[in-house]
Amino acid sequence: GRGLGIRFLKHIERNSILLFMISVDSNDIAAEYEILLGELRQFNPELLEKRRLLAITKSDLIDDELEAEMRATLPTDLPTIFISSLTNKNIQPLKDMIWQALNAKE
Repeated sequence: GRGLGIRFLKHIERNSILLFMISVDSNDIAAEYEILLGELRQFNPELLEKRRLLAITKSDLIDDELEAEMRATLPTDLPTIFISSLTNKNIQPLKDMIWQALNAKE
């Protein structure tokens, strides 16, 4: 509810990719993602040109059926993965996605 903060935004200007992490128990994951994009746009529109990934966290709280339903409501303009640090669900695939994004040609 307080925004990303100028200090943090200045820090991510140096990053080559942006990993958005939003909890599965969010009321509206897509809306939260759009809010974050809006903050980036306000601070520095060039940040929107960086590669982006979306990780939906705490996915151990839902079953496969609910995950499929939720996936249909998520943004389609970036790679998305459901993860759980508690169960290690998709942690290695997330690392692989990050590695691929870091090594992809522009």
